[in-house]
Order: sequence, then structure tokens, then C-alpha cells
Amino acid sequence: SAWNIDIEYQNKWWNVNDVKSIDVIESSSIKGVLRIVKKFNKSEITQDIIIYASTPRIDFHTKVDWQETEKLLKAAFDVDILSPQATYEIAFGAIKRPTHWNTSWDRARFEVPAHKWADLSEGGYGVSILNDCKYGYDIKGNVMRITLLKAPVYPDPVADKGCHEFVYSLYPHSGSWIDGNVVHAGYELNVPLTSVALGENLNGSLPTNMSFIETDSSNVIVDTLKSAEDGEGFILRVYESCGCRGNVMIKMFLDVSEAFECNLMEENEKKLDINNGEINFYIKPYEIKTFRLIR
Repeated sequence: SAWNIDIEYQNKWWNVNDVKSIDVIESSSIKGVLRIVKKFNKSEITQDIIIYASTPRIDFHTKVDWQETEKLLKAAFDVDILSPQATYEIAFGAIKRPTHWNTSWDRARFEVPAHKWADLSEGGYGVSILNDCKYGYDIKGNVMRITLLKAPVYPDPVADKGCHEFVYSLYPHSGSWIDGNVVHAGYELNVPLTSVALGENLNGSLPTNMSFIETDSSNVIVDTLKSAEDGEGFILRVYESCGCRGNVMIKMFLDVSEAFECNLMEENEKKLDINNGEINFYIKPYEIKTFRLIR
């Protein structure tokens, strides 16, 4: 039961609306935070709902003391959007699934796995649900739901019981998921900026502003920079995230003397020209590119 969800689970459900407390935790020029504590059966759910002044998303920082058995916890958003399809992020790309259950195939795909986001968009507007560690969604009609917890009994009879902490976000945007930069929004939630306080009288050699790697195409995502498995240089892996094609330029701060295009096994296939730390290449929709960089 740990890896199965049967569609019949929807025959019996409860709204979690037993509110123990509501408190304003922060109200500043930067953000507002509302804390809601709810009780359900033997479990308790604490959510900090965060609205930012300059970031167009609503975060739900959630802590759950989950003490249920064979129950599924979902968060639902009833959005004013009409679309026959929803989009879900998968590894190095995205897939579309219908928002109706008109066929047996549709009914069999009522729960959709996704990575950092799922999106429902119409012609000029859309909404995404972002997440930092929850990977199951169902979107039917205009109701978007994300699966947060379940309580299976096999193979572990106490699986999921205990304390959990996670974040999911509501991200409205103009246009489609591509127009709304949903891919970047998912990364911003999962890999947030980190600030570091530096001491005085620092005399380092780095410039005030710099990037180790830059790309001139927002749809091309720099996913990986790591040591090569054979120890010869670094491996850089990028992918096209929006289903587009075109020429791409990548500029590296690293002092690179040679660059090779590789396959996924990190075997060199083609030597690339490199000028002032820049390499140029052509990428196809959802294509993965791997490069070996030698200093």
C-alpha cells in the first residue's frame, strides 16, 4: 500500500477545518506571515502562510504531526482557469495530461508524478503549485491538488507517522507556464538564494559581481557542474526546459582551456571551440547536453 493510490480513495473524505488558532506572526514591508494551526483526528497541522512584497508567490511552510493510518492528505486550490490540459515537470522536461477523466486511460492517470511544479494555464493566465519535496498531483477541471502525506501499512505499518516539515507554494502568473518562468520559480523555491555576512578588510581577488556559469538563453538550465568520473576536468550538464530550439552561448568564469561535448556516459564525442571562456552550441527541444571542461 506504500506505492499504490487507488481512485476509490475519493469515495470518502473530510475537510480539515478544525482550526485551533490563527495568529499574525509578521507584518512588515517585506512580507506578511499568518500562522494557522489545525487539528484532524490524532494529527496536528501548523502552517505559516507567507505573502511577499516583491515575490509573486504564496508559500505554505507546513509542519505536520501525522498520526493517521491509511489516510491521504492533500491540499486543494479551486482556481478560476479553464483548460483541457495541465502541465507537470519531469526530469529535464515537462509533460501534459488532460484535466478530465473521459476515458479509461484518463482515469488510470488520475494521480500524476511531477518534480518541482504542476501548472494549469489558459490563454493569458495560469497558476502553478510549486513544491520542495512532494511529487504527486491531481488536477481535474479547475481544481488543483497536491499530495502531501499518506499513511500506508505495508511494508512498514507505521510509515509516515511522526513529524514532517515541507513547503509548497501557489504561484500565479501571466500567460503560459513558459511565459510565467515557472521553471525558474521552481528552482527559486528549491534552491533559494543564500546571504553570507563577510568581515571587513577583505582583500580577495574575485570581482564584486560574477557568475561561475552564464547562459544567454533563459530556457536552457544549467543543471550540473561536477568533477568528471575519470578525474579529467569537470562535467557541465544543461538541458532545454521549454520545448524550444536554437543557438546557445555559455560563458564560464572558470579558466577553461579545452571543451568537449560528451554523451551521458561522459565519453568525449566532439571538441568545441572556446573563446574567452565561451562555448556555442545548438540545442533541440528538451535536449540534454553534456560537456567536459578541462582547465
